[in-house]
Amino acid sequence: MTPTLSTDKSVLSWASTLEPAAMDQARRTASMPFVVKPLALMPDAHLGKGSTVGSVIATEGAVIPAAVGVDIGCGMAAVETRLTSHDLPDYLARLHDRIRSVVPAGVGRGHEQRDVDVMQVVTRAPSTELSDGQLRTARTQYGSLGSGNHFVEVCLDERDRVWIVLHSGSRGIGNQLAAHHIAVAQGLMKEWFISLPDPDLAYLVAGTPQFEAYVADLLWAQAYAAANREEMLRLVVAEAEAELGAEGIETSRVNCHHNFTQQERHRGRTLWITRKGAIQADAGRLGIIPGSMGTRSYIVEGLGSAASYESCSHGAGRRLSRSAARRTLSVASLREAMEGRSWNAAEAERLVDEHPMAYKDIDEVMEDQRDLVRPVRTLSQILNYKGT
Repeated sequence: MTPTLSTDKSVLSWASTLEPAAMDQARRTASMPFVVKPLALMPDAHLGKGSTVGSVIATEGAVIPAAVGVDIGCGMAAVETRLTSHDLPDYLARLHDRIRSVVPAGVGRGHEQRDVDVMQVVTRAPSTELSDGQLRTARTQYGSLGSGNHFVEVCLDERDRVWIVLHSGSRGIGNQLAAHHIAVAQGLMKEWFISLPDPDLAYLVAGTPQFEAYVADLLWAQAYAAANREEMLRLVVAEAEAELGAEGIETSRVNCHHNFTQQERHRGRTLWITRKGAIQADAGRLGIIPGSMGTRSYIVEGLGSAASYESCSHGAGRRLSRSAARRTLSVASLREAMEGRSWNAAEAERLVDEHPMAYKDIDEVMEDQRDLVRPVRTLSQILNYKGT
């Protein structure tokens, strides 16, 4: 679609479906003096905390920690295999159970016994000296999924090829580091008597010790998140190979962040590009755009759109908040939507807020961003594992 420029020219939106409150929120973020206008809203955009989920925010001389969010480095990973549906059993319940046995999921869940030195796994050093408790959290949650919309899926593409796809981030340790730096930024705003349109737009100024400390911790958390996804893929692929009696099934892999900030060159300037629920889509880069657990997902190739700061959506985007979904959607309709798939059916009551109807239509989202990405593969879920 042709993106729409807001009346004040501060926001450029690719979203054909967008709640007015989300646009108002995006305008507030764009009003910050260091934000390069227009702010770009992806087609999956929806109301978030501080800044709109689905925002691409270009800044000069400052970053907003809450715009990156508390799940630093959250993203997607996918493995293409040489298997087809003919290599799979008629029922995937046993594979679902095997995945569940090796990948802990849920709020605060991790591996009870984990003998891994995460400071060796993630070789980049954080600025914050992690406490014994934080190191324990990072160690036990390494290789775990989390909750909410995080998932492991087995999918078939349009060629009948089997894919393993997962969505997760930096878990509890990323949340703790992010919360610390958000609090630091908010404290500085009070110290400097700076009034903000939203407290979660508190920022850190480039060149200050607080800014440098945040960036170091952010890069470490991003690396932890990527390593966490790699570890889960290792565990899941091994279980799939054992269950199916196959070896060496992987043929290719894609891994991408969608909550992060980094310096990039755009419009002749070096800017900080914060993607809050958006992925990098420079020309030729492969990415993953998931739909809801009952629809489709896409492997895409970036088209390098200058207008979007070479970005695209990170998923379908929520249509209903979690509380609204629980109020208006039913367990019965969720079971109907998930018919024919292996999933956490016994926990359906606790997954109503992840109902496919709580999300925007993924095909509409993909149509909205035809100028941002090109679909390479279309994936249909046959197994979905979520934390509750």
